[in-house]
Amino acid sequence: MSTAALTAGLDRIPDQLGYLVISEDGVLASAGELENDEHTASVIMQMVRTANRFRLSGSEDGPFKRMSVVLEDFVLAVTVSGQKVFVVKRQHAHPEHVTA
Repeated sequence: MSTAALTAGLDRIPDQLGYLVISEDGVLASAGELENDEHTASVIMQMVRTANRFRLSGSEDGPFKRMSVVLEDFVLAVTVSGQKVFVVKRQHAHPEHVTA
């Protein structure tokens, strides 16, 4: 599969700061703040492997399709599709704090 086919649409995601496309063999494509970020790719793949071990009782579906890693300034949106993991780094929109 070509790099253009792997990354189609990733550049158009709002507030996107960068992305990774990962397989078990390593990074297939990357751009922006995640360009050539092998460390983040490795950490995300370990998180995906760990999450894949969990299943909800009574569920016949796979363990998960999407996972969000929410940090102070950004969010890593992780989507598993086939044998590939797509990671998009997005600006974190801080919600207004409500005081009672």
